Amino acid sequence: MTSTLTQDQRDLVDAVGEFCRREVTGELRRPHDDALYRKMAGLGWLGIAVPESYGGAGRGMRDLVLFLETTACHQAPIGGFATSVIAAAAYEKFGSDEQKRRVLTDFLNGEVLSISMSEPGAGSDVGALTCRAEKREGGWVVNGQKTWCSNAHLAEHILLVARTSTEGGKHEGLTMFSVPAGSEGLEIRGIDTMGGREVNDLYFTDCRLPEDAVVGVEGRAWPQLMAGLNTERMILAAVMLGTARRAFDDTVAYVKQREQFGRPVGTFQALRHRLADHATELECTSLLVHDVADRIDADPGTLFPREASMAKLKATEFAKAMALDGMQMLGGYGYATEYGMEALLRSTVVSTVYGGTSEIQRDIIGKSYGL
Repeated sequence: MTSTLTQDQRDLVDAVGEFCRREVTGELRRPHDDALYRKMAGLGWLGIAVPESYGGAGRGMRDLVLFLETTACHQAPIGGFATSVIAAAAYEKFGSDEQKRRVLTDFLNGEVLSISMSEPGAGSDVGALTCRAEKREGGWVVNGQKTWCSNAHLAEHILLVARTSTEGGKHEGLTMFSVPAGSEGLEIRGIDTMGGREVNDLYFTDCRLPEDAVVGVEGRAWPQLMAGLNTERMILAAVMLGTARRAFDDTVAYVKQREQFGRPVGTFQALRHRLADHATELECTSLLVHDVADRIDADPGTLFPREASMAKLKATEFAKAMALDGMQMLGGYGYATEYGMEALLRSTVVSTVYGGTSEIQRDIIGKSYGL
């Protein structure tokens, strides 16, 4: 953890860390534990980045990063939090007063939120969305399929991005909608992955929404999405920074006690030097993620596409490399569920894909230099 924290931030890290050491046990090896999540809601931590005017703590991006990094490092099973924060930020920025009151209150009380953009033919190319919402009889009717929707099976509210017009460019005519998870005409099917069932296909068949289901301005979902990129990328960077730290700590602990040829394997230069490199990379990643968070707090109305993409790219790629090398250094135990390194590897591999692939992040960074 960096040395530039305020006393309040240190107290937050200490409190969250102590809570996780006490509450997160081996039996909680699942992506999301509702009971634990609601305990955190009761402590006010879920609303750490929600403005005080809506019942949150009103703290900034740095504090949110610290919370995410700490919970990820302790492997707290609160997988629903990341998507909830991303969706909550959109409701806070663009939602109506009633949407903010209803959705943010549910979030602060421990309900999960989800956001649905990807489709079978539209992943990195968000402008290729075809799931359609049509005005009809004083409301909206949604038809189409969405995919890879994280936590939709847990969610109380789903923030849907659908096409409402085919006029203009491909990024025009997209609209955000607030969809209650139990809406008639919505079917949620889990997708089996190497990480379990954390993502879903969503099928909309004449799913009726009220006229006031629109979040923000009709046809303006693209600029609204762009306004949330800082939040999404920093959340993912923080989670992977904490996960990388856990993989590093677990690897160091193991090579200190595992003996071969009469001494701990960590004393062999081959492993000692690899861990020295990883330690350096961990420090660099931490400094980058925290620095970008501080820049966002200093100028919250400004987008930092280059810096946020750098943070997401660096943290996810390092976390994947650290977990993979950790598995190698643990030998056969790295493959065993008892030691948990295989779970860290599974969670890090997908991090370079969701929330904008590493290739997309590199493209954004390159374009920011006029390339």
